[in-house]
Amino acid sequence: MRGTSQASLTATRKQAEVLLAAAGRDATSIGEQLFSIVDALDSSGALRRSLADPSRPAQDKATLVGDLLGARFDKKTVEIVKILVSQRWSAERDVVDAVSTLGIDAYLSAAESRGVLETVESELFAITRSLSGQREFRKVLSDTTIPTERRSQLLVSLIASRVDEVTLALANRVAIAPRGRLFVPLLAGISDMAAERRHRRVAHVTVSAPLKPEHVARLSGVLASSYGQAMQMNITVDPHVVGGVRIQVGSDVIDSTLLARLTQAQRKLAS
Repeated sequence: MRGTSQASLTATRKQAEVLLAAAGRDATSIGEQLFSIVDALDSSGALRRSLADPSRPAQDKATLVGDLLGARFDKKTVEIVKILVSQRWSAERDVVDAVSTLGIDAYLSAAESRGVLETVESELFAITRSLSGQREFRKVLSDTTIPTERRSQLLVSLIASRVDEVTLALANRVAIAPRGRLFVPLLAGISDMAAERRHRRVAHVTVSAPLKPEHVARLSGVLASSYGQAMQMNITVDPHVVGGVRIQVGSDVIDSTLLARLTQAQRKLAS
C-alpha cells in the first residue's frame, strides 16, 4: 500500500487508536467484528466499489456504513469504519486491507490493555520460528483449497494450550483467512506490528548457532545506536548459514554470512 492509500491508512489508524484504547480489553470484540467486515468486503465486489469510490461523497459512504452496520455492530466498530471510508483510497483492495489492519490493531490494543503485548509479540514470533522446518504444516496452513475448519484445527492443536488468547485469535485468523498470502510471513508481519506498538524496531537475525546473551545484548546495542530506536531481536538459528550473521531491519539487509561472501565472490569471478 503506497501513496494516497498509505496516508489514509496512517490517518485512520491514528483516529481509531483513541476508540480502541477506550474499549480496553473489549477491543477484541471490535477486532472480531472488523474481521467479519473484511470477509464481507472480500465476497462482495459491489460493496467494495461503493465504499472505495473516490467520486462518492464521504458523508454518503459514512451513511451507508451506518445503515449496514449500525444495528448489529458495536458503535466503536461503526465509527472506525466510517472514519476509514471517509478517506481516499487508491484501490478497492486497499480499503479491505486497511480494515484487516485495523482488526489486528484492535486485538493488539486489547493485549496492551491487559499488559501482555510483549508476550503476544514473542509468541507470534515463536510460532513462525517453530514452523520454519515444518514444510508440510506451512503448506496446509497456507493452502486455501483445504477446508478452513481443518486448517484451524491444525493450528489449535499446535498452539492452543500454550499461548495467550490474543495470540491464538490472530494466528487462527491468519490460518482461516490468509487472503492470498502465506501463513508464516503474514504472522511475522503481525509480530512486527506488535513491536511497532511497543515503539521498537524489529531486527530479524539469522545465525548458524545460538548466540550468547552478551552477544545478543551487544548486537542489540549496536543496532539501537545505528537506528536511534530500541530493537526487538528476533533470532533464528539456521544450520544452513555457514558462519556469520544475517540481519534484516525493515528493508535493510546486513548479510555477513560466509555463504553470502562466497556467493559474492562467485559473482565477481563470473563477471
